[in-house]
Amino acid sequence: MKPLISIVGPCAAGKSTLIRQLEGHDLRLKHIAQEHSYVPDMWQRLTNPDVLIFLDVSFEESNRRRPMPWKKEDYLEQQHRLRHAREHADFYLLTDGLTPEEVAQQVLAFLKAYLPSD
Repeated sequence: MKPLISIVGPCAAGKSTLIRQLEGHDLRLKHIAQEHSYVPDMWQRLTNPDVLIFLDVSFEESNRRRPMPWKKEDYLEQQHRLRHAREHADFYLLTDGLTPEEVAQQVLAFLKAYLPSD
């Protein structure tokens, strides 16, 4: 069975977009909405993935991508809730200034180097 790869990060970091970009690459991907949970290790409880990818985004860029009625304090709370996942991530990527294609390329390059070849 293919390794399970979970994607976590704050709102508008590009988690859903990355999963769409990686369709057709024969990967087992799981989007985790950890940013809304007060349980620090929710990502492990939901999936216990083989690989954890953390996509990050700045407050300013998240509002540019998806205007939301939230304050900087809300963003910082999400970052706080995500600290356990960020600390345990196998790959961290700040997506500010990157196109969806560039994010996917960087993730694929990481996975190619990180995962054992078939």
